[in-house]
Amino acid sequence: MAYWLLKSEPETYAWEDLKREPGRQTLWDGVRNYLARNRLKAMQVGDLAFFYHSGRQKAIMGIVRVVREAYPDPTQFDPASPYRDPKSSPENPRWVAVDVAWVRDFVPPITLDELKARPELADLELLQRGNRFSVQEVTPEQWRRICALRPD
Repeated sequence: MAYWLLKSEPETYAWEDLKREPGRQTLWDGVRNYLARNRLKAMQVGDLAFFYHSGRQKAIMGIVRVVREAYPDPTQFDPASPYRDPKSSPENPRWVAVDVAWVRDFVPPITLDELKARPELADLELLQRGNRFSVQEVTPEQWRRICALRPD
């Protein structure tokens, strides 16, 4: 099993939006960076990810599970979508999505400041200067330490 962190701007798609979805499940779409896309491609069913609000709130809201592996992101073909890519085609898609499902909330959410205050998390990709990737890798040790901040 691998561990990840998925960033979302709450104004675009918030943690509460996921919890209102049928089955508390959604597709993770709109990723338009090659490294982040390759990470989506590496995800397997059962992998776990932190759902992180970027923007003003900056916090890990909870955990999601990958329930469907990478498939062509439908937004790349949609003329009405801000994520449309005219260079993509159904025969040669450039971008992928995965499906994720709600697992649990962190109450209260784990803030960016709380993560920064933990020296043992200094190497967390999220905390690296200039790192803005929307899909990030998390080591098993980082995962354990972060989850320990909000035990079940």
